[in-house]
Amino acid sequence: MGTGTGLGRVRGLGSAKHGSMHWWRQRVTAVGNLLLATWFVVALFRLPSFEHAAIVQWIGSPIVAVALILLAVSVFYHLRLGLQVIVEDYIHEEAGKVFFVLLLNFYAIAGAALAIFSILKIAFGGVPA
Repeated sequence: MGTGTGLGRVRGLGSAKHGSMHWWRQRVTAVGNLLLATWFVVALFRLPSFEHAAIVQWIGSPIVAVALILLAVSVFYHLRLGLQVIVEDYIHEEAGKVFFVLLLNFYAIAGAALAIFSILKIAFGGVPA
């Protein structure tokens, strides 16, 4: 026996089996965001000063740079997952839904790429102090 009603099984309208994975990904990225953002705030408050040179030196540390990259990836992926649900729920025309999901994907990828590039540029010494 499958899931759904008999008529739904005949028409092939059963569960898409994607909702639970999407839900889990949102929860995992939310926990990751919570941990990484907490680390970020605590680490900023522990800095001796907020001068440009001190921040650049701090981001130049390999552990800090990797943690910031993980934070950027997690935040933009979580943003994409959350906004995708909103688009799918509130935009009813299929063409509009596809357009906005594609636009959202491009935005999330571009934002994450820009953040990663900026972190790596600072970490590898591309910013004069």
